[in-house]
Amino acid sequence: MGIGNFHRAHQAWYTEVADTDREWGIAAFTGRQPDIALELGPQGGLYTLIERGPQSDQASIVSSIVDVQDGANIGRLVEVMSRTETALVTLTVTEAGYRLDADGGLNRDDVELTSDIDRIATNLAADEPGPASQPTTVLGRLVLGLAARQRRGSGPVSIVCCDNIPSNGEVLRRAVSTLAGWVEEDLARWIESEVDFVSTVVDRITPAATVADREIASELIGARDVSPVVTEPFSEWILSGEFRAGRPQWEAAGARFVTDIEPYERRKLWLLNGAHTILAHFGLQRGLTTVAEAIGDQEGFRRVDEFWNAACRHLPEDLDLGQYRADILERFRNPRIEHLLSQIARDSATKLRYRVAPVARAELRDGRADRSCALAFATWMRLVLDGYRAPGPVDPDLEIAVESADPSEALLRLVDGELADSQEFDDAVRRARQA
Repeated sequence: MGIGNFHRAHQAWYTEVADTDREWGIAAFTGRQPDIALELGPQGGLYTLIERGPQSDQASIVSSIVDVQDGANIGRLVEVMSRTETALVTLTVTEAGYRLDADGGLNRDDVELTSDIDRIATNLAADEPGPASQPTTVLGRLVLGLAARQRRGSGPVSIVCCDNIPSNGEVLRRAVSTLAGWVEEDLARWIESEVDFVSTVVDRITPAATVADREIASELIGARDVSPVVTEPFSEWILSGEFRAGRPQWEAAGARFVTDIEPYERRKLWLLNGAHTILAHFGLQRGLTTVAEAIGDQEGFRRVDEFWNAACRHLPEDLDLGQYRADILERFRNPRIEHLLSQIARDSATKLRYRVAPVARAELRDGRADRSCALAFATWMRLVLDGYRAPGPVDPDLEIAVESADPSEALLRLVDGELADSQEFDDAVRRARQA
């Protein structure tokens, strides 16, 4: 669920490399828009993966996606999810797609999510559900698919969350169980018993492909491809959880399975994703376009380095943090990976909540209102108060905060209530805004 560029550069690629006997296939469903399904459908799900190193490109054709559908095709989604042969569902939809509030629970004030409660109930009660009863959120669609699996008696299934949310498997378990419970208590109990939720750390920088990349893909493979994926050579996938219904041998492609995933989550979310978010807001204010440009700016590097120093005070030393930082810098500085700052800046309030706010809270517990964290919030606030909006759907909560009597406090509270309640941190953000 969520067949964007990242899924195709990551989970689909791992499956392609690991499953040499072609025992597995991916039925893929788009998220907000049907575009990728319209592109990949005529190609039979095939696409070119371009690994873009500092000096050259390498291309391969990925064939692990055997069915690609518009996410709005709920009938097909329900059919696939209810099959006994379906062993797992991966989700790659970005943090905001989970409709969580600042405390990590389901946002009951989300109109689309709450509307899905009635849609799911109506769908389950109907012999031939109509378009008006089809859920529109990712969680709503997932719960409906699981309900169909329960009714068909198809047995256990694993749900693998591949998004940048701390403890993402557990967070998804609570969200799905909560939504299911709002619909039908028996369904929630079945989910608790029969569905495994797997936590993951995923990492592979995957910028949006350009028209020029389509031409490059065609040259490299000798065939026309309207939907190639460009990514860096580096990739990482760390997983923790059960797979009672089976899984591909992803470790053959380099995936790692661990018992305690939490330290790896914090390392990646804070050091890589946190740096991305800081560079996006800083770079956009400077009129820059890509991560490589922003990290190449002396001030951009300084801000990231100071934030990393704060974050590393709260990470285990045995994670080889020095080498990890050096590797990130090398990846960021790859001039041939045009990772757009505008792409990273989407859903910034949610991203700050998971990538920067935890470091700020940890520093406060140690008696410090960290300057680098305060500056990260202040830069974002200046950007949105100056009128910048990243491409994509309008966030009504953001607009309400911007128009409030005290937008600084309102924006901070939109991200993290604990930080907003800290007078020390609030003052640090205000000072940083004025600097």
